[in-house]
Amino acid sequence: MIFESIRMSLMNIAKNKLRSILTMLGIIIGVASIIALITIVEGATNNISSEVIKLGGNKILITVFGTPLKQGLTEKDVEHIASLGNITGVSPTVSGKTSVIYGNKVLKDISVEGKNEVFFKADPELLSSGRAINILDLESRNQVAVVGSNIVRELFFGINPIGEKIIINGMTYTVIGTLRESAGFSLSSTNDTVIIPYTTALRSMGIKNISTIDAYVEDTDLADRTLVEIKGILNQAFNYNEDAYKIYNMGDIISSFRSIMSMMSMLLAGIAAISLVVGGIGIMNMMLVSVTERTTEIGLRKALGATPFAIRLQFMIESIFLSLTGGFIGLIVGALLSYLLGEIIGIGISISASTNALAMSFSATVGIIFGYMPAVKASRLNPIDALRSV
Repeated sequence: MIFESIRMSLMNIAKNKLRSILTMLGIIIGVASIIALITIVEGATNNISSEVIKLGGNKILITVFGTPLKQGLTEKDVEHIASLGNITGVSPTVSGKTSVIYGNKVLKDISVEGKNEVFFKADPELLSSGRAINILDLESRNQVAVVGSNIVRELFFGINPIGEKIIINGMTYTVIGTLRESAGFSLSSTNDTVIIPYTTALRSMGIKNISTIDAYVEDTDLADRTLVEIKGILNQAFNYNEDAYKIYNMGDIISSFRSIMSMMSMLLAGIAAISLVVGGIGIMNMMLVSVTERTTEIGLRKALGATPFAIRLQFMIESIFLSLTGGFIGLIVGALLSYLLGEIIGIGISISASTNALAMSFSATVGIIFGYMPAVKASRLNPIDALRSV
């Protein structure tokens, strides 16, 4: 009986091709919208997440504003934070803007940042060539520099920068490494930055205090407890003035960001699902018309012994076929649209199996819900009344 119902449903769909395609259009648009919106949002979320993670999911960020009595942290304060149990490394930052000179080329307002070896160990892919700043450079206050990709292009075009001498703030530095180019929208872009040992920066740039510290934790589950311990040190350093600093657990920030993007993705999918409902109404309308047109056929089948269940099953199968076919076409259209938009926007696109399953489940559900009423109407037709309409 099921195979016969399937055969008859397919024959009826094939018999009214144009009407069937127009009926499926709403489902196609709905499913394509869901696929495209979820995929684009997921792609954008993954891209931004990877950039945020590069900033350190295992990192506690400390920004110091200081007080009139104490402008920032000292090297001893940094050592105190680094001695905490769950801390694997601490990377202080001192920064300023100055001119960088190579030969007769001058770059103005370049960001010069003083960092230590932990900064490079935290991101092994940071370096493009040469070597990173090491402990010896820090202890000896060596005048060495690691330069960003834009600095390399503008100062050393066609020249290997490793070993070349540049002048920063009136002092000569040897270029020991270059940084890998960051993405154009990278939150942690170092393309226009020159990095020198922070101990050298403290001396050469006339900076007395450290205003930013990145503290890396070993166990992220204990990050909140570690944060409280760091607060204790900062409170002692600034006489319990909590306005003197801000402290953030980057792991919490990343979790919050992902949660927000997930909600946004579901919101957009919900908006796209409205198209599916409209498509479902189209299917119901088409099925009701079909029931009216095939009243004689239904009457004959009932007169020959077809049960109401068999009639209902046939119309339900027809409705689900229409919905699933529309869903499958919408899935292909949505995938093509996603890859096209991904290329235009410049983000990596990957359509997950769960997204496909979600879209197809929606379309099948629409077929069942909106096909039920016409199917029931057909199954309840009185065979005598139906045959009278001949």
